[in-house]
Order: sequence, then C-alpha cells, then structure tokens
Amino acid sequence: MLGMTMRTRVFGFNPNLILRSVPGLTVLLLSLVVSGCLFHKDKEKEKAKPEEEHSKRDKASLRLYLEVNPDGSDRSEPVSIGRISPFQINVEKKAFLTEFNIEHAAVLESFGGYSLSVRFNKEGTWLLEQYTTANKGKRIAIAAEFGQLRWLGAPVIRQRIADGHLVFTPDATREESERIASGLNRVAEENKKNNLQL
Repeated sequence: MLGMTMRTRVFGFNPNLILRSVPGLTVLLLSLVVSGCLFHKDKEKEKAKPEEEHSKRDKASLRLYLEVNPDGSDRSEPVSIGRISPFQINVEKKAFLTEFNIEHAAVLESFGGYSLSVRFNKEGTWLLEQYTTANKGKRIAIAAEFGQLRWLGAPVIRQRIADGHLVFTPDATREESERIASGLNRVAEENKKNNLQL
C-alpha cells in the first residue's frame, strides 16, 4: 500500500496537495476560469448580433434625381423604381440634392404605415424649392445607399416645396427606413462639425 502511494506521487500529481500548498492559487485559478467563460460569452453575443446592429453605426446616402425626357445625350439614363411593381423613368445622371444637404431625417408614423421625413439645410431648401417650382408634374427619383443601393421611390411633384421638408413613403421596410434615417443623421452631424471647423 505504501509503495503504491509513493508511485502515485512520483509519476502523477495530487491537485489537492498543490492547491493547499500555494496560498491564493485556488482563487487565481477560479478567477481565470470565470473570466475565460465570460470572455467566451461576450464573443458569442457579439457573433449572435444581427448585421443590422452593426449597420446602425454606419452612414447612409440619399440622392434626389429629376425626371427628364430622353434626349439622346449621356446626361440622363433610365432607372427602375420599385421592387414589387417596378416601373422605369428617365432621370438626370447628376443628383440635384444629396445627403450633404440634409439637416435631419426621421421615420414618421402615417395612416396605415410609415414615411421617411427629410429636412434639408438652407442650400437644400433653396434647391428643393427651385426644382419643385419649375418641374410640377415630373417625378423626383430618390436613391439611397445603406449597405445596399436602392431606389426608394419616385414621388410626383404636385406643388412647390418651400419649407425644405420632403416626406415620402419609401420602398423599404421600417427597419431599413430607421437605418437610413440614422445613417443620414450621422452624416448631417459630421457635416455640421466640419462646417464649424472651417
């Protein structure tokens, strides 16, 4: 029996003996195990987060293009608007308003759904008034980039918009609309900071 105990001590180790002989080692080992488990859980949570969570930190773009008649030049092109019932319109290749003209964006509740509200800065307000005054009956094709590029809609210009506030129903889910508004507000904040530094 004695020989057997000796053999175990020589060729193996007794964890209880080691833990008792070094003060604080038990606490250290337990804290390492617990912190390792917590680190692993944090990594799993990070992996489990949907892409939408990450994209909320991203910027977005919004471009407004005026509908024009095809004239054979390379200044305009046809675009397809809508995903369920797509239709084509011919638009100028150069946008007359961009995300750099936006002051604030939000998703608004509207009867039976939601709308995307875009408020433009002073220059954007002036341009929107000018284009809507001169082009009644034409469409404004609206494109956005928010992790993907999509034509959100093409509302008809029914009247002059003098207050710099455009509201339309986007071809996007509520979640996508929230991402777009959040990304546009991020760009607007950055533009304000840059303008203050000039």
